[in-house]
Amino acid sequence: MAEPIRIANIAGLFGDRPSAAREMLEGGPVDVLTGDWLAELTMLILARTRARRPDGGYGRTFVDQMEEVMGTCLARGVKVVVNAGGLDPLGCAAAVEEVAARLGLSPVVAAITGDDLTPRLRELVDAGVSFANLDTGEDIGDRLDQMVVANAYLGGWGIAAALERGADIVVTGRVTDAALAVGPAIWRHGWSRDDWDALAGAVVAGHVIECGAQATGGNYSFFTDVAGLEYPGFPWAEIHEDGSSVIGKHDGTGGEVSVGTVTSQLLYEIGGPRYHNPDVTARFDSIELTEIASDRVRISGVKGEPPPTDLKVAAAIPGGYRNSVMIGLTGLDAEAKADLVYRQFWEACPWDPDDYEEVRATLIGTPAADPRSNAAAITFFEIAVKDPDEEKVGRAWSNVMAQIALTSIPGLFGLWPPAPAKPFARYWPTTVPRRHITQTVHLGDERFTVQPTDPGPPHPASVPPPPPTPAVPDGPTVRVPLGRVVGARSGDKGGNANLGVFVRDRAAYGWLVATLTPARLAELLPDLAGYRIERFEFPRLAAVNFVIHGLLDGGVSSTLRVDPQAKGLGEYLRAREMDVPRALVGS
Repeated sequence: MAEPIRIANIAGLFGDRPSAAREMLEGGPVDVLTGDWLAELTMLILARTRARRPDGGYGRTFVDQMEEVMGTCLARGVKVVVNAGGLDPLGCAAAVEEVAARLGLSPVVAAITGDDLTPRLRELVDAGVSFANLDTGEDIGDRLDQMVVANAYLGGWGIAAALERGADIVVTGRVTDAALAVGPAIWRHGWSRDDWDALAGAVVAGHVIECGAQATGGNYSFFTDVAGLEYPGFPWAEIHEDGSSVIGKHDGTGGEVSVGTVTSQLLYEIGGPRYHNPDVTARFDSIELTEIASDRVRISGVKGEPPPTDLKVAAAIPGGYRNSVMIGLTGLDAEAKADLVYRQFWEACPWDPDDYEEVRATLIGTPAADPRSNAAAITFFEIAVKDPDEEKVGRAWSNVMAQIALTSIPGLFGLWPPAPAKPFARYWPTTVPRRHITQTVHLGDERFTVQPTDPGPPHPASVPPPPPTPAVPDGPTVRVPLGRVVGARSGDKGGNANLGVFVRDRAAYGWLVATLTPARLAELLPDLAGYRIERFEFPRLAAVNFVIHGLLDGGVSSTLRVDPQAKGLGEYLRAREMDVPRALVGS
């Protein structure tokens, strides 16, 4: 059997810890460094940057990291696979080669293209691609020519092919986050296109490590139980030939890898039990987690199914302009103060609230009773707007707060000066038949295409029956914050939000399933009233996952919510109080 391949993460987002690559190389053995530079918002930022600067379409921070560690990687035979190519993989690869030449090194650098559909949109529509919005069902219509970005999510086979041809560094554009681990695992283990279970196992491992230190205690509900979070280590996944894996971190680094931290990350930005990827559909309801040692969690039992016939496309169209103003309210009568500021603002404004596409006013926080410091007495009040008309959202609007500042409430102070309007884009999730996508590997003077996967007929995986659901305990209850019993992880999925809720003590799972229904969730979080909420159960993970459709409007770039990526939604839920069986408190 082939030796397992240890794949280490060095970035979970554009701008993550710049020293992570060096730390992973110095901290212990690794075979591959991978990093995720791309989020939906990042693609928009790169598009705007490239419009101002032709070489701004890729993650320059990756090139800087390579300057620090490239020599060590080559000396040790450590491969590097990242999606930092963004909108310009070829430009990113060229920048890496420039650094290598300056250092006197000669790595084989590969770039993978084929994901960028923006230049081909009209051609694809003429070929029958509808580009209908997955969330709303809307047809793209006359907005086709307005698309700012449109990138298909590619899988791991192009990465595997580049490594097979001798690449030391592989730079991609928009691949799925998990593909960064799937590709190297295919390369090491020689899997076939229909090794669904093994491929699915690699997808799960890749999903766990893709967000860096979120797998080692970052963004973890029970963070007070985790030592060393001042500077947590980054995770690695040791993927075996059968697709099983062990998630770990280098010994002596901060944070922890536990069933809890891995479960929390598994619930991040997912939907139902079927987790679709270009190479395979991974059944998240088949995942088995076992803590085999300190900071070592084994993932096994993962079942896979053929992938969808279409590839997901992340696209965006211009949505208009947005702006906001925020002030501090101090002390008593916060709601009355906010109400007066709101009425004064619109009295002085050249336009009325009804003249805007959307207006949102938010009172943030509650001042402490008998505050012991100035800060404890402060509440924040934000007014935000968006509209297609830049003038209505620009300085003429934000300057209004300065105009009323001396005529308004006692103690008013501004949080930042009036600002011009900012353009935003609306996220447009859609699909494209995979037959229209040609994935190309550029390797020096050589270029070759990668055969697309033929999913064949769909067939469900044979997932073993889940463990029995524990009974809800009898006896007295106690009113406590929900977070005393459950952990949570939330995030954005385009215009939707996901909220995963889990328990660390399996005895509490039956109560969780029976109690936290979609209706009860909407009662606990009134902000969710009116939105369609789906719940999915994951008995093996002792978890449930909610998808709140439309909560984030047109995505992070366009929503006026104070928490535009729903990162805090899970902790909001954990702060709500409920009557819980006394036997479960502390579980």
